Amino acid sequence: MAETPPIAVPGQLLASASEYLPGPGTHIHTSNIYASILGPILTTAPPQPAGPKKRLTKILPAAPVAQPTISIVRNLLTPSSGEEGGKKKVDILPEVNSTVLCKVTRITTRQAHVSILVVGETVLDGEWQGLIRVQDVRATEKDKVKIFESFRPGDIVRAVVISLGDQSNYYLSTASNSLGVIMATSEAGNTMYPVSWKEYRDPETGVSERRKVAKPF
Repeated sequence: MAETPPIAVPGQLLASASEYLPGPGTHIHTSNIYASILGPILTTAPPQPAGPKKRLTKILPAAPVAQPTISIVRNLLTPSSGEEGGKKKVDILPEVNSTVLCKVTRITTRQAHVSILVVGETVLDGEWQGLIRVQDVRATEKDKVKIFESFRPGDIVRAVVISLGDQSNYYLSTASNSLGVIMATSEAGNTMYPVSWKEYRDPETGVSERRKVAKPF
């Protein structure tokens, strides 16, 4: 069984432009390659030269080393003998205990509204709505949690499904150390980096913003 490629989120650092060529779904910024869309990461090896090498009769400058290409695939496909071309789109729904990636769409004092984009390693074809309630943000000092200090609209969050909720929303939790915001944009519009479990920092302005930060794997 083939290994499922890791999922990239928009703005995620993928590789150095000195080591890879940017492919579809990526862009270059400050000599690094970043994901432009949500989807599985695909690395393609450089083409091999055809035929035997010619014998050199004079000294020539060394040819540039071919680099692999890194891309983001928009749709994840899986083999299926019953579909045309032997492939079909993965059809999956969030379930209790599923780990998901979601995007915060709006916040209130009591909860954060999110759109679920990825379940496990599968990019969803559509969007499912979810809620992260104030009591489900973290495991300790729940009475001190403030939603606006934990999430902001546009944040990408890793969470786990704790309940199928009502008819329109899944209930999600970020109470584990590995769960929380994995990508955040500052008020100035710059991609920030985490400096602690409760803080992101803008590399351009140096200004810090509070978040419920996910511990990296």
